[in-house]
Amino acid sequence: MSTPYPAESAPTPVIDEPLTGLVPFEGHEGQYRLVEPTKEYGHLYPAKVQQVHHWTNRLFSFTTTRDPGLRFSNGQFAMIGIEVEGKPLLRAYSLASANYEDQMEFLSIAVENGPLTSRLRHVKVGDTVLIGRKPVGTLLLDNLKPGRNLYFLSTGTGLAPFLSLIKDPDAYDRYENVILTHTVRERGELAYRDYITNILPKHEFLGEDVAAKLKYYPAVTREEFPVQERITALINNGRIFRDLNIDELDPEHDRVMICGSPEMLADTQKLLEERGFEEGNMSRQGSYVVEKAFAER
Repeated sequence: MSTPYPAESAPTPVIDEPLTGLVPFEGHEGQYRLVEPTKEYGHLYPAKVQQVHHWTNRLFSFTTTRDPGLRFSNGQFAMIGIEVEGKPLLRAYSLASANYEDQMEFLSIAVENGPLTSRLRHVKVGDTVLIGRKPVGTLLLDNLKPGRNLYFLSTGTGLAPFLSLIKDPDAYDRYENVILTHTVRERGELAYRDYITNILPKHEFLGEDVAAKLKYYPAVTREEFPVQERITALINNGRIFRDLNIDELDPEHDRVMICGSPEMLADTQKLLEERGFEEGNMSRQGSYVVEKAFAER
């Protein structure tokens, strides 16, 4: 099941000067596509791009074919990239697709002059993207102690691993409520909003659990929006709990996953630890986990 993208999208990016790793997109002035890899890499799968969607002029998603032998857990990330001047240029990207889906899906921001993303933003259907064969990461349900409420706290492209986890039946089996927060600067960056609120609750197998247990809480910090505060402020002033009609964060009952900008990670970790939460990892379950491998480059 691939994620259906909205019919409307932002314009396809154009550039005046070509970049290494790109070739002109024939018949489309100013547009480019990715160069095909010149060789095979044992640790990288050459995935074919099947869909591309531009949410804004900086934010885009794409889906690719999946290596039939690739195994991963929901919440993990993989190294992905392209070949530039005969060498792989790779960065860590969370998998937005669930581990049972046939496609791989990724959400990316285009960083100005970013070595990878300034090129990857020109990806087109039919291009080849290199995907690492060994996904890893700490945002795993098994790294958390049992609890009552599960919080996914995200900013920007930090939403990606939680897109896979909100499609994981185990998340709904283990918790009474699954709370997904997504904080962005502009409302156009609320990627997948319609999918989360309108499409996923009608999913053939997950829909009933999603409708009953998933609580989506978007916030926008630089434009008019019903919620315009950062997640740390919303937790500290209690608004998120009042809006969702749930109890305040309690390390005895609540479990938290965090993925976002380095600043957001630091601020949210500090807030949680001041409230008595303990970090979990691959060797010890905790009351919260955090992903530090962020792909804003």
